[in-house]
Amino acid sequence: MPHAKQSGIIFSYMKRLKTFNFLYIVPLIATLTLFAILKISSKPNNGAYDDTKKTAVFNGKKYTVPEERTVILSYEDNSANLDTSIESNVLGSKSKKDKRIEVDLSSQKLFAYEGNDKKMSFDVSTGKWSQTPTGEFKVWSKLKYTLMTGGSKDLGTYYYLPNVPYTMFFYKDYGIHGAYWHDNFGHPMSHGCVNMRIEDAEKLFYWANPILPQNISSITATEENPGTKVIIYGTTPRE
Repeated sequence: MPHAKQSGIIFSYMKRLKTFNFLYIVPLIATLTLFAILKISSKPNNGAYDDTKKTAVFNGKKYTVPEERTVILSYEDNSANLDTSIESNVLGSKSKKDKRIEVDLSSQKLFAYEGNDKKMSFDVSTGKWSQTPTGEFKVWSKLKYTLMTGGSKDLGTYYYLPNVPYTMFFYKDYGIHGAYWHDNFGHPMSHGCVNMRIEDAEKLFYWANPILPQNISSITATEENPGTKVIIYGTTPRE
C-alpha cells in the first residue's frame, strides 16, 4: 500500500505540473509567436517612402497620403535664405556659422538662424492634444519619410500617418516635420510635434544638420556630424 500511496502522490504532482505548464507556457509561446510575426511584418524605419501606404488617419478622419515628392530642392533654389557658399550635393549646411532653430509656442512661429542672421521664418502648429516640450535640444535624427502612430481611438485622438515628410527628431519621438493632414498652420494642431507646411519643412530639412549625403534617406547625428540646436520656448495658446 505504501507504494500505491506514493504513486498517487506522484500522479497528483504530475497533474498539477501539467496544469501549471498549460497556464503559463502556452501564453508565453503565444506572446513570442506574436512578437515574431510583428517583427517579421514590420519594415525598418529607414526614411524611404512606403508606396504601399495610401490612407492616413488623424483624429478619426481619413486622408489620402500624398505621392512621393520627386522634385528635389537644391541649395540654389533656396539661395535667398542660405549662404551661396553652401554646396548642393548634401542635405545639411556646411556653413561654419552657429545654426539654431527656434520655436516660439506663443506665436506659433519657427525661426532658423545662422549666428545673429535670421535665415527663415515659418508658421507652425505645435501641441494641442499633447504638449510640445520646451527647452534646448539638438536634432538627433533626420528621415525623409517616416510612419507616426499614436493617440486613443476611445478619445478620438488616434492617428496613423504613413510617409510623414521631412522629419527631424529633436527629443525622443518629438520631431519637426511636414504635415499633409491639415492646413491650419499658425494654430496648435499636433500631438506634441512641430507641424509645418511640406514645402517649408523641406527647406528646413535641407538647411539643418546633421548632413545627409545625396541619395540617402535617413541619418543619425554623431560627434563628427552633429545635429542643429533646437530651442523651444513660450506657452501654447488654448484654442
